[in-house]
Amino acid sequence: MAQRGAYTWDAQTAFPPATLPGHASMLTGFAPDAHGVIWNDNYPDRAIAVPTIFATAHAAGLRTVMVVGKEKMQLFNVPGTVDSYVYATEGDRDVADKAIAEIESGFDLMFVHLPNVDFFGHSTGWMSETYLFEITQTDKAVGRIFAALPENTTIILTADHGGRGAGHGSNIPENMTIPWIISGPGVVSDYEIGSSVEITDTAATALYILGLSLPPDVDGQPVYEAFGAAATPTP
Repeated sequence: MAQRGAYTWDAQTAFPPATLPGHASMLTGFAPDAHGVIWNDNYPDRAIAVPTIFATAHAAGLRTVMVVGKEKMQLFNVPGTVDSYVYATEGDRDVADKAIAEIESGFDLMFVHLPNVDFFGHSTGWMSETYLFEITQTDKAVGRIFAALPENTTIILTADHGGRGAGHGSNIPENMTIPWIISGPGVVSDYEIGSSVEITDTAATALYILGLSLPPDVDGQPVYEAFGAAATPTP
């Protein structure tokens, strides 16, 4: 995917580097002090403080889809913003199966969450032999999803956090550094992004591709460099 598109292996997540805070920044473009998600457990009575990219896309008449592998990701299923929300309970293979079914139904914006890498990082240790093997299995699930997508789909592949040992809560490079890869129409190929990329830039870039934008006070910005000289900020 990196050879077909633009990439950096040094993107940075938000602090704390955990599932819900990281995904909140990824899916809103705001840092934790704005979106308010600093917890990482499933609290159905709590809500995110700012709109997600699904709210913006849905308001523009686009079909929005989420397929997730953790129950607590329901935080981002805000009523009236997601047309199809699917919780896959059996890991990455189940997520891929359900994502492929959603692809066949059609979408404009789809978010797919694969849980196994995080699960095996906690249970066997990041970079352990088992962890590295499970990455190959996740890679197969990603490949199946990619193969089912329409040819002109733009894809962003990234993570919510890294990990070291059996955890990822502290502010160290192993926890804060994430990959960020994008491929699709208009994206330069086999190009390593030189500018800094933050997890908040994911939301801004996704909406930029759709011709939409986030609120003016957002922290993230589209990764214009990934689109080459032809892509310039809009006023």
